Amino acid sequence: GVMITTREAAKHLGLELKGATVAVQGFGNVGSVSADLLAKNGAKIVAVTDWKGGVYNAAGLDVPALIDWTKKNSTVAGYPKADPLAADKIFGMDVDILIPAALEKQITVNNVAQIKAKIVAEGANGPTTPDAHMQLHNRGVFVIPDILANAGGVTTSYFEWVQNRHGYYWEEWDVNDRLERKMNEAFHTVLETALQFKTDMRTAAYVVAINRVAQVTKLRGMYA
Repeated sequence: GVMITTREAAKHLGLELKGATVAVQGFGNVGSVSADLLAKNGAKIVAVTDWKGGVYNAAGLDVPALIDWTKKNSTVAGYPKADPLAADKIFGMDVDILIPAALEKQITVNNVAQIKAKIVAEGANGPTTPDAHMQLHNRGVFVIPDILANAGGVTTSYFEWVQNRHGYYWEEWDVNDRLERKMNEAFHTVLETALQFKTDMRTAAYVVAINRVAQVTKLRGMYA
């Protein structure tokens, strides 16, 4: 989900994903997979931090090797093919794309001015405070909100539920294809809403969600 929405955001902004620089905060299931998939799409992952420290390589990190290192050492810190990076420096990196994929309330009014990225893709839940989000939006930073960017996991869980209910056994490529289509549709629906109402992507995502609930409520006549 993070990779697909980031890729589509880059297209919207006219940013070539191949060669685009990326910094990732958090290297668990979301951060590591996002970094790996973005790297496979040509992006250059230059900085990664986690709970114990961080690493930086201007030429680009070898993500599969970093994943292997993390599995053995439970942290990216100490990875030998990169320079050490203090965890709090990740937000000030001069990169095209920043992926906060760790904890909530990581981007605040205290550090938002440091951010140089053109795209912030929220892999974590609530990594940006409301005030910091508005500062980013007002500066022209394209923020992909958590409700959209990290929806890939729950969407795939829904696919698993469907398979269990109906006795389906989809191949991995089928699941990935369905996820691609769902996330693409979701991203562009939110983007079109943001452009229509001249608002930020987070507000647009809420508009889409609330409108869908309202439509279903009317159709079912729950409060008629």
